[in-house]
Amino acid sequence: MAMTERVKEILSWYGSENPGVQTNLARMLGHGRLGGTGRMVILPVDQGFEHGPARSFAPNPPSYDPRYHFELARDAGCNAYAAPLGFLESGAAEFAGDVPLILKLNNSDSLYSSEDPCPAITGSVQDALRLGCTGIGYTIYPGSSFRNDMYEHLRELALEAKRAGLVVVVWSYPRGASLSKEGETAIDVVAYAAQVAAQMGAHMIKVKPPTDHIEQDAARKVYDKQGIPIETLADRVRHVVQCAFNGRRVVIFSGGAAKGEKEVLDEIRGIADGGGFGSIIGRNSFQRAKADAVELLHKVMDIYEEAT
Repeated sequence: MAMTERVKEILSWYGSENPGVQTNLARMLGHGRLGGTGRMVILPVDQGFEHGPARSFAPNPPSYDPRYHFELARDAGCNAYAAPLGFLESGAAEFAGDVPLILKLNNSDSLYSSEDPCPAITGSVQDALRLGCTGIGYTIYPGSSFRNDMYEHLRELALEAKRAGLVVVVWSYPRGASLSKEGETAIDVVAYAAQVAAQMGAHMIKVKPPTDHIEQDAARKVYDKQGIPIETLADRVRHVVQCAFNGRRVVIFSGGAAKGEKEVLDEIRGIADGGGFGSIIGRNSFQRAKADAVELLHKVMDIYEEAT
């Protein structure tokens, strides 16, 4: 584990937390090819639950096997691997100590369509401890009519996790009937989602890369009056990080739908240039053959390392 001055600085932002949380956060920040840089690349594999197995794994059939993802995260040198209960149970013992684990505690399936999502709690803090995880993951959907239920569940789970010394990672994805599709990734909405997650006590926050669209009329007036730069992805990432306690919370960005390597790397450069702490890349890695996935993830890590 690489304990550097940068890692120490980041840990100082979480001074109210107990030594267990500090140690597990340091483990993730210090692990893998980016260990010690303050940047992170995490492999998330919740898509089998969220989107279905064929949509997720058929492009690369070996990825149907949960062990494949442990190997990919390990071989690529990721900071951590995040997945729901079943996938982690299938390999936590065999790959114990190979890569820090994050147990995703809530999930949704795509068999029922709703404008206002409300994921089910599918794991527990005790499961995370039993499996040797460094942290828990939890998704909130700001904008959903069920958002208050999610906030309250997150508050209780985060309290329990912190008492147990686990890091709290929040997927903050705006979605709901009150938002347009374009609005889900609007700069004002993504920045707001990052703020909500930080206010909920998240140690690490996952959001989608924001576009230059502004969804809320009230927000547009402020962005225009204050001249907040949002023209480039780097500008927008910088603003989102600013909205997470002026950069004093770790904010990482999702990889999104599968796309070509050039598109992935161009997006990563924008995130890195804007001061984003890293990426959490699922389909754009595990839907490729393992050698290609490792090569891509190494290129992503190289961009982040060069930006430090």
